[in-house]
Amino acid sequence: MADQLLSTVTHHGSLPETYVRPESQRPRLNEVLRDADVPTIDLGSPDLSQTVAQVADACSTYGFFQVVNHGVPIELILKMMAVASEFFRLPSEEKAKLYSDDPAKKMRLSTSFNIRKEKFRNWRDYLRLHCYPLEEFVPGWPSNPSSFKEVVSGYCSEVRQLGFRLLGLISIGLGLKEDYMATVLGEQEQHMAVNYYPKCPSPELTYGLQAHTDPNALTLLLQDPDVAGLQVRKDGKWIAVNPQPNAFVVNIGDQLQALSNGRYRSVWHRAVVNVDKERISVASFLCPCNSAIISPPEKLVADGSPAMYRSYTYDEYYKKFWSRNLDDEHCLQLFRS
Repeated sequence: MADQLLSTVTHHGSLPETYVRPESQRPRLNEVLRDADVPTIDLGSPDLSQTVAQVADACSTYGFFQVVNHGVPIELILKMMAVASEFFRLPSEEKAKLYSDDPAKKMRLSTSFNIRKEKFRNWRDYLRLHCYPLEEFVPGWPSNPSSFKEVVSGYCSEVRQLGFRLLGLISIGLGLKEDYMATVLGEQEQHMAVNYYPKCPSPELTYGLQAHTDPNALTLLLQDPDVAGLQVRKDGKWIAVNPQPNAFVVNIGDQLQALSNGRYRSVWHRAVVNVDKERISVASFLCPCNSAIISPPEKLVADGSPAMYRSYTYDEYYKKFWSRNLDDEHCLQLFRS
């Protein structure tokens, strides 16, 4: 089955039929807004109240923002991108050892999104890892490239710290205690998707990843510094999120939309592909523990704003999310009060 991987082929002359979307589902790249972009927030600012206000505004209007001066060492970011690129250049037989199309596996190399269910494929290979606690999962990670475990585990630790710092800013912006979100989400799992989007012969006919929202709490994305691909839906238009060197793109997941009682938005986003350049991105997902009860705090429903969603466990939500197609209606709609 590893022959399903796009990265085992050095050149793709034409787009296979399984990737060609119907006319109504194509990305319409000429309609994308290239110069709108999402807010950029300087986490190195000494003005905490201004930073909190900027994060709150971005979460409520875009659901996305970029952060700079975030504290993750630049050298580590560069190493992470380098080892990701090296991994996808491994020989086919090496990658075949890691291939699986079982979404339940905690470490797998796969293609598209969920080829067991989808009608049309996405122009993407990806390595999916569970990353917390590290001592539990690192032994099962790839040992080739030789630096993979050391670089990726160090990167995961730094990104986790940044994620918790952002959850604190998000909590304060809602008028809650700084540790509120981190506490209510429980012992958070951490997952990673290392994405590889090869050069695509017909980018206008397919996606790297079709429109979706993220089922988790918070996502931190390291973009390819040279190749754009991420796009965000706002006011009925698609906005290109232009890469900034060594910045992270942060987005609100479904669980923070529910916990904020709809004040913060988990928005549709997608990845498109490029005819001239391959692209790599690294997505890190902070996920509530399975038993976490997702329900807005009393403070956010006490002012006459009824709870938008019923209480549920993250385990219930995650199973529902994976039982559907990625671009079905917003999964939170199934949990409305």
